[in-house]
Amino acid sequence: MTPTLVPNKELSQDKPRYIRPINELWEMWKPRVKMRIYPFTYARYEDVERVMTSLTSYDRDKWATAWSSVAKPYEDNAAKAEKAGDTQSAKENYLLAYQYYRLARFPTINSEGKKRAYKKSQEMLMKAAKYFDFPIERVEIPFEPQGNEGNSIIAYLRVPKTGAKPFPLLLSWGGIDGFKEEQSNDEVLEHGLATLAIDGPGVGDSPLKGSENAERLFEAVLDWVGTRRELDAKKVAIWGYSTGGYWAVKVAHVYKDRIACAVSQGGPVHYAFEPEWISQQERGEYAFEVFDTLAFAFGKSGYQEWVEYAPKLSLLRQGILDKPCASLLLINGVHDSLFPIKDYYLLFEHGSPKCARFFEAGHMGFTKDTNKIILNWIYEKLT
Repeated sequence: MTPTLVPNKELSQDKPRYIRPINELWEMWKPRVKMRIYPFTYARYEDVERVMTSLTSYDRDKWATAWSSVAKPYEDNAAKAEKAGDTQSAKENYLLAYQYYRLARFPTINSEGKKRAYKKSQEMLMKAAKYFDFPIERVEIPFEPQGNEGNSIIAYLRVPKTGAKPFPLLLSWGGIDGFKEEQSNDEVLEHGLATLAIDGPGVGDSPLKGSENAERLFEAVLDWVGTRRELDAKKVAIWGYSTGGYWAVKVAHVYKDRIACAVSQGGPVHYAFEPEWISQQERGEYAFEVFDTLAFAFGKSGYQEWVEYAPKLSLLRQGILDKPCASLLLINGVHDSLFPIKDYYLLFEHGSPKCARFFEAGHMGFTKDTNKIILNWIYEKLT
């Protein structure tokens, strides 16, 4: 039985919003910076400390300016090293510049300053990528727009250096703050798989916002894969992170015959869109502006529009969960405070059987073993 959609009146009314103090965010981020965990892949602790102890608010353009000012010297150093023929130093400095321009646009590009920083982060990554073992090919995938949507999907393609073509493919995308630039997966390339990184609906360069039918984006990508002779359209694995895990679940059901397997890591399904969960979400482990960032990805103006709209995204209400699906692996931490673990338990009660591995961890279940478990499962399914 499909649940009735009840207007979320109480939660959508104006009321004081929780804003995590910046000093508390810095304390929360310190371990991530030291271990170079997302979003600090290439960051240096002293650089991050300098910015985080100087900021006094989350003003979006001031945030972008602060991080961009750290990025610029590394950008200049990279250009000098490149001119001198020191490719290793050029790569390292371009990656540092990319890192800080990326933080400048974090969590999403909802101001002019953050949009400018995002363009700079892309520029720095592509300059660094000239020196990667597996270069990045920027491709434009045709997309049939509806209304004022864009007509192309920007993606990053990487292929193995050796092996028999066509290559199996890992198609991946992030969540509301994880853009295609963060999808590297070098280990996959070394294992003989090609990778294609895209932006999910409403993220980065995506031509459309999230909606009840935004899975059209992935259909267009799968169509394009079928036109590429170096890619095996019969051996496609998909992997969606965080909010991107929502789309992985939906694609696994709607386009089950077009993919070999799917991984949904830390994604929402049903309960995450309900008033009871939304009311506590802002105090959880998401850094800041969780509702603003969700709203931006789904084309809403802010908190009030988001909480009124969110229940429509429930895959249970949409009647998706009782349909058969492709091989689906669910990964998360049992203490996830962004999206509830019970969303994945709900998937066990509907449709096709699924695989799962849950960890004694928070959002997305990050441990030293998580990625290895996921990749081994993907390799088994594709080979």
